[in-house]
Amino acid sequence: MDQRRQFYGWIVVGAGMLITCVGMGTMFSLGVFLTPISETMGWSRTGISTVALLNWLFMGIGSLVWGALSDRIGTRTVSLSGGVLLGLALVLASRATTLAQFQVFFGAMVGFSAGAFYAPLTAAVTKWFTVHRSLAVALVSAGIGIGTFTIAPLARTLISVYDWRTAMLVIGDVAWLVIIPVALLVRPAPAAAAAALAPGETAPREYTAMGVFSTPQFWAIAFTHFACCAAHAGPIFHMVTNAIDHGVAPLAAATVFGLSGLSSVAGRVMCGLLADRFGAKRTLLVGLAMQAVAVSLYLVTRDLVAFYALSVVFGLSFGGVMPLYAILVREYFGERIMGTAYGAVFLVSTGGMALGSWSGGWLYDVFGSYAWLFIGSTAIGLGAIFIALTFRPPQRAPLAAPVPA
Repeated sequence: MDQRRQFYGWIVVGAGMLITCVGMGTMFSLGVFLTPISETMGWSRTGISTVALLNWLFMGIGSLVWGALSDRIGTRTVSLSGGVLLGLALVLASRATTLAQFQVFFGAMVGFSAGAFYAPLTAAVTKWFTVHRSLAVALVSAGIGIGTFTIAPLARTLISVYDWRTAMLVIGDVAWLVIIPVALLVRPAPAAAAAALAPGETAPREYTAMGVFSTPQFWAIAFTHFACCAAHAGPIFHMVTNAIDHGVAPLAAATVFGLSGLSSVAGRVMCGLLADRFGAKRTLLVGLAMQAVAVSLYLVTRDLVAFYALSVVFGLSFGGVMPLYAILVREYFGERIMGTAYGAVFLVSTGGMALGSWSGGWLYDVFGSYAWLFIGSTAIGLGAIFIALTFRPPQRAPLAAPVPA
């Protein structure tokens, strides 16, 4: 690949980071809206947590649908369409007068539109790079952490100055103003670049979509991702309200959430670099172990300084593991149907995000605290480690037979 093509690959990475930042950051900001909406509208935490469940279920469906479409019509068109739908969904959610309306607009519509960003853009970026592929994917994934660090405090500030409706309306406008023009920068990788292999890499076996779904390795990756997400979703979504319940001021609690997002950026980049050097599987196992330990520590965290410290460790771990699943999918199944394969893995994983987010609210309403959320999340996080240990080396394409002289 010549230098000019390689340079434009980094432009695509930058565009992916920014789109993912806004697209995913708006969805993650629901945790900041939870208390103001509950107090203003009188809706229970379980009811609002159901919105998060719908977010992840519909994002999973969207990831598969948009991912498959990106293999056919291109990631630029997919990102543009998702940006238009996301802004509309947020504007409509800001006008909702019933919980059912809010669940449709913020739960289903925001979730489905957000599926147009992370999985398709990650798949697109893997096709641009042979060297530093893990780092490039990690940087796109870092957009999620940047979005958490920026959009959540912005939402909290707007809520404090105005109200939750105005804050959500403004964020919807931001989605339109940022995603639509930036998506125009996304281009498909040249055919030669998409088919190229990293130094020392051998070609993976070529799969059809049904061939991917019939392999044990697909389900091992998918269920590891599911358990990983189920372990960290509840602590992420309920991080702000858990801190407030322990006497932390609302704005400070939002900054705790933002700090976890910032540290997750560092975790994604660090694990991307480590995966390029030591391999995605080894890096994943270390990250999953670190995540399980961090979640368990929420059981004994009580003051603001401790919440800040733990948010850094937790952010490093949950952020670091996220881009590694895309690398594993690329290693096992190749680039030809990367959008479909990774979209399907992400669909399974979003079930974990939905379960963790919703169960946190349900457990709180039943037991009056988040203790059982953290106990259950720790156990599920340990389960993710055991599933990841079952990964086997990728099947490689057979070498061509030598031509007789």
